[in-house]
Amino acid sequence: MDIRFSKNLAIFLGLLTPLLETIRRWNTWLDDPPAFFDDFILGGLLLFGAWRVDKNALRGQRFLSAAWGFACGMVYPSFFSQLEHIRLGEADPAPISSEWVAVIKGIGFVLVIVGLITSLRKIPDEVS
Repeated sequence: MDIRFSKNLAIFLGLLTPLLETIRRWNTWLDDPPAFFDDFILGGLLLFGAWRVDKNALRGQRFLSAAWGFACGMVYPSFFSQLEHIRLGEADPAPISSEWVAVIKGIGFVLVIVGLITSLRKIPDEVS
């Protein structure tokens, strides 16, 4: 796996994350607007990083890595707070069960870590 994989994963999650968050919080976004819009920032940063890598892999690598770092910083507390809400018996605003939301966030957490790791690998000169 290389920077191209990381770039493609960033495009995928950069589009999917805001979409899923919109579905999840559609009826409750006014209760906590920052919790709704932070995923749009995450998606935008991933897409920007992917765009920069597409223009020049070597120069864009730092932007993509920073976007993945931001995503890790967001997904970590989101996943573990979801587990805490389940433990406390609190319902999630999503149209699916809180357990399924935790599974989706867990998969996202793993994908974000993979994206970060693959974005940090040395780029061969011929890719730049």
